[in-house]
Parts: sequence; C-alpha cells; structure tokens
Amino acid sequence: MEELGWILLEALIKALVIFTLILLAAATLVYIERKFSAFIQNRIGPNRAGPKGLLQPFADVLKLFMKEDIVPDAANKNLHRLAPIISLGVAIAVYAVIPLGSSFELAGRTIYMGVAPNVNIGILFILAMTSVGVYGITLAGWSSNNKYSLLGGLRSSAQMISYELSMGLAIMGVIMVSGSLNLNDIVIHQSGWKWNVLLQPLGFIIFLVSAFAETNRTPFDLPEAEPELVGGYNTEYTGMKFGMFFLAEYGNMATSSALIATLYLGGWQLPFNPEWVGLQEGSVWLALAQFASIVIKILLLSCFFIWVRWTVPRFRYDQLMNLGWRVLLPLALLNVIATGAVMFLI
Repeated sequence: MEELGWILLEALIKALVIFTLILLAAATLVYIERKFSAFIQNRIGPNRAGPKGLLQPFADVLKLFMKEDIVPDAANKNLHRLAPIISLGVAIAVYAVIPLGSSFELAGRTIYMGVAPNVNIGILFILAMTSVGVYGITLAGWSSNNKYSLLGGLRSSAQMISYELSMGLAIMGVIMVSGSLNLNDIVIHQSGWKWNVLLQPLGFIIFLVSAFAETNRTPFDLPEAEPELVGGYNTEYTGMKFGMFFLAEYGNMATSSALIATLYLGGWQLPFNPEWVGLQEGSVWLALAQFASIVIKILLLSCFFIWVRWTVPRFRYDQLMNLGWRVLLPLALLNVIATGAVMFLI
C-alpha cells in the first residue's frame, strides 16, 4: 500500500512539472513566433512588456483573462464551453507517454523521465488522443451556430481523416524497424546514430507534412482561414476560451515536435557517447543531459514550424485534399511495402 502511494505521488509530481513546462513552452513559442515574424517582415516585434518584450506572452494572457466572455444566444452553451477544454486537454495528455530521458537512481528508487514513458502501447495512445483532438474543433464549429464556424469545423474533420491515415502508415515503418510500440524502446533502438530519419527518410517527410496538417498550421490552416471563414471554428470565441484554443495550437506544435524528435531524431539520445564527458549510466546528470537534448530538438523543430508558417502561402482546400489522398497516402503505403521488403531481404 505504501509503495502504491509513492507511485501515485511520483506520477502526480511529474504530471504537474510537465504541465507547467508545457505552459511555459507555449508562452516561449508565442514570443519566438512574434520575433520570427517580425524578423521575416522587417519589423521590430514585441519590445514594450518587459526587457526585449519577454513579458509580452504573459501580458497577452492577462488581457485575455480580462476580456468579456461572450456566448451567442443560439449556441449550444455546454458544448461551446467543452470544446476548448478538449483541444487543450488532448494537447497536454499526449506528453504522458513521451520519454524525456533514461531512468536514474534517487534515494533507492528508480525514477523514469516522463509520467509513463514505458507504456507498451505508447504509439497507439498517441494516435488515439490525436484523433480525439479533432472533436474540440468540430464541436466548437457546430456549437457556435455560425456558418463560418461550422465550415471550419467540417474542414478540420476532413483534414484530420485525410492526414491521420498517412501519419499512421508513416509510423508503421518506424514500428517495423524498431519492433515495438513502446516509445522508450524506439528511442533506445536509435542509439549509436541509428536515427530513423536515416532509416525511414520517406516516412519522416510524410510524418512531417502530416504533422503540419494535424496541428492546423500554415500552409494547412484551412479550418481558420481568415479570407474566406473570418476566423473559422473560433469565430464566436472570446476571452480565455479563445486563449485556450490559441494555447492548444502551440501545445500541439510542441507535441508534434516532440513526436518527430522521439520517432525519427533519436529522442533523448545524445549525439555523442556520454562516457566521453564523464556521464555515467543511471546518474541524475546523464538524465538531465538527455532531457536537455530532447528539449533542444523540440525547440529547433518548433522554430521550423514557425519559419514555414511565415514563408509558405496557404493551400487551397482542393489542393489540401489532393495532397493527402493522391500523394501522401500512396507514398505512405509504398514506404510500408518497401520497409517490409528490405527487412525480408536483409
């Protein structure tokens, strides 16, 4: 009974720490995006709130909290409130199974870096949660009783169905190479520079493109396209409800970056032998170095997401569907067949 108490306490502490880190990461990404866009457009960017504008994300949150919460009279009020909670909850829940480092010994206990990094069906959990994520946007569009919001929600549903297939098949190649659904096993399998981006280059490209579509980021931000849908699914949202959708978008971007880093870029693996710098297996310092490694990878990938947003124009909706069904899906099937053929021959 005492052991169960320690396990629950450890899981609670880890969950609170990761939740706090995700919120801080979202604020950091908002600041980085505003600075990136200012640099690309030859502007100054945020420079008033705090030194170098560092407090601007927190000023934005304070402003959203102080805004009036407006709900349309004809809206389904319960679902209107529930939709942003689903979107944000899914973005955070995915981190429960992402490994953030190897285990280490502390006070006679083995501590794993992550809430539940050794779940045997980690990939299935992630695919299930990302599929549920579309319900938040779809319910937001339908419950608002606004034609623009409804069209945004429908677009998101079609987009999710189209690209979820390609993403799942891209992951199949990684599962075949690693022989496990456990994300920690997949990371360990990539040790010694056997990163899956080198073993599965086509799968990596397919997963990367699908990740842009899954996160509704430009050039695939059709559910909230301003020119034709005003603001899409979040048109009728104000205050912190709108802020939760905004936070979920950046949370999903960080989540996609974490998945790409875990599945294809070695996860928490260091790009060198840790013994070269005196880091021993099972030590706290090695676990912290591995945590820093995956955080840097997530940050670089998130910067790539931001860079693409401000350099590539939005696709038309028919182009989005054609790319998903006529290009990515056949390529994903080809990647699975080619991977199986190579594994059979070698």
